[in-house]
Amino acid sequence: MGLKHGQLLFAEVKPVSPFGWKSDRSWEELFEIANEHGDWLSIHTNKLWGGSFKLLAEACRRTDKPVLAKGYHTSDDDIARALDAGARRVLTVRDSLPEAYAEMCMIEPLTIMGLGRLAGAEQAVWNSRNPYTGDTKIDTFEQARLVRPLAWLCQASNIRTIDDVEPTANAVLVGANLPEFIKSLRS
Repeated sequence: MGLKHGQLLFAEVKPVSPFGWKSDRSWEELFEIANEHGDWLSIHTNKLWGGSFKLLAEACRRTDKPVLAKGYHTSDDDIARALDAGARRVLTVRDSLPEAYAEMCMIEPLTIMGLGRLAGAEQAVWNSRNPYTGDTKIDTFEQARLVRPLAWLCQASNIRTIDDVEPTANAVLVGANLPEFIKSLRS
């Protein structure tokens, strides 16, 4: 068993979250797991998730795999800083892409309405959690897919095992449960 042909795994290096979760593994150990198993690495730039721009730059130096800078990145300066650190793509939490960085960003809108306002070409992430509160959203990935039936869409959060992956997801972003998720791929 494994990911469906063509689905990408964004393996996230996340040692903590601001919502009370803490990994029993260090950033280094999580980096090694992500680097070994991910198609992409997802590296946090926000200290609330145990990340920084310095760690992003270090991760980019230590891998040949593409790296996604994960964070709010609500300003163009944040996006430029992440790209300067070596990220191939930058996740930004907003309802529209900045034109200057449209090709370099993955957008994570907060609501289904925000997702529906996106033009069809962007890469979007549907996070089942609100990244500001940690609460699980009412709208599901299936509902997000209905809003973007043909566009590229990544599933994120609340993914423990391969059984949690939606078959229509183009990619999955797995963080807190990465070691468990990797084990499920081998089953």
